[in-house]
Amino acid sequence: SRTACFVFPQVNFVVCQLFALLTAFWFRLYLHPSKTSTFVRHVVATLLGFYLALFCFGWYALHFLIQSGITYSMMIFSGVENMHKYCFVAALGYLSFCQITRVYVFDYGLYSADFTGPMMIITQKITSLAFEIHDGMARRGEQLTPSQRSLAVRRMPSLLEYLSYNCNFMGILAGPTCSYKDYISFIEGTAYHQKHLEANGKENGKYKQSDPSPKTDVIHKLAVCAVSLLVYLTVSRRFTVERNVDDVFTASTPVYTQVLYLYLSMLATRPKYYFVWTLADAINNAAGFGFNGYNKDGSPRWDLISNLRIVDIEFATSFKMFLDNWNIQTALWLKSLPRVCYERCPYNPTAATFILSAMWHGVYPGYYITFLTGILMTLAARAYNNPSNRTKKHIIDFMDIYMFSIFKTQVVYIFTWPEFTIIMLKLLLKLIDKSWYFCLHVACLLLVMVLPVKPRHKRNSHQENSLQQAHPQGRPAVQNSHTATDNNCNQKQK
Repeated sequence: SRTACFVFPQVNFVVCQLFALLTAFWFRLYLHPSKTSTFVRHVVATLLGFYLALFCFGWYALHFLIQSGITYSMMIFSGVENMHKYCFVAALGYLSFCQITRVYVFDYGLYSADFTGPMMIITQKITSLAFEIHDGMARRGEQLTPSQRSLAVRRMPSLLEYLSYNCNFMGILAGPTCSYKDYISFIEGTAYHQKHLEANGKENGKYKQSDPSPKTDVIHKLAVCAVSLLVYLTVSRRFTVERNVDDVFTASTPVYTQVLYLYLSMLATRPKYYFVWTLADAINNAAGFGFNGYNKDGSPRWDLISNLRIVDIEFATSFKMFLDNWNIQTALWLKSLPRVCYERCPYNPTAATFILSAMWHGVYPGYYITFLTGILMTLAARAYNNPSNRTKKHIIDFMDIYMFSIFKTQVVYIFTWPEFTIIMLKLLLKLIDKSWYFCLHVACLLLVMVLPVKPRHKRNSHQENSLQQAHPQGRPAVQNSHTATDNNCNQKQK
């Protein structure tokens, strides 16, 4: 019975996503902005989203409406000065309430597709939009950073626009999160025109005649999905995560073999996420959403809302590089862009970001241990890579070569990921306490204590001085298009 409860929601999820993929092609071809009104596009996207939610989760999908209704009422009646704070507390609080009741009242220990998954995405959208409206309607332009200015929303959305943004069929089940302005531009059909202007400064006849086709990118992403699903179904059964805490296995297996098996079992879980997020990206692209300008060779880019970069994850040379390319849109929500946490938090933003991430993920104890460990790992990595620590310069020059960087990143990964996957507290403590004795945690703590790091405001002032010296006329250096902020900051502003 428990196996059936675990399998059937996942089957429903895949079936709904495949239906959404087919619907996305129809939505792009037959409900194109040139053929129908934005009102019709909003209505169809919203109704299809609720249909998929009802099919997957039954009447639990009403929680999506309740959460959206409560926060929209706050936006309308509380005023723009404080509504971002109220919406943040209400959205995160309602999500936590649903997670607590699901885990501790109904279904503790059975981690399968559940209705709180879509609520996590909706919570990101609600809080992001609340801060964007606050920036656009309650703050002056000179008070905003360039990225805040580019995301600011200058008018209150209608209820239909709000529900369409939160619950459209393209992102209701697996996201990813996107900015409200990008979504509205897609619905209104102005996204292509804006990207043409950003790339060319004026309308270019080469791109003006027709919208760029996502066909090539969708086919490529579907191929990645097929390979990821095949690898997951074949490898995950051979290297099960639960075996890492099996008494017979740990008692009869040497430590180095346990480490190798731990790494392989963690590696076997990643293709599941590759499949889910890449398929979600393909669905949005098939509907015409996700266009992000053109490459140098004139080919269109469809990575505006992409959620991961597989190659950069597998060959990450630092823990930060791994995090920056894993669940990208959530990282943008938390820290990379000034949406809700990192850039807005005046005190200890690193700890606040990881704690918010733990609360957003759920109430399993493993999440909190994972992200508390992440704070320690991040501080240790920052101290280790800080060039101002002269005492360890020669060590870095000798040890920190490319392949070793990949190796040490993977070591950090296997010591944090088990806490995320093995969610039960009893199993988790057995794994990291009795088997590994917190060895990497202790090593990171020693790094933080021995190698000090400048406070954030001093690092920022140092970076600003360096930029001013490098560009005395006040023109910032052009950023690499591969950075995380490229998904939301346009080239003209940069």
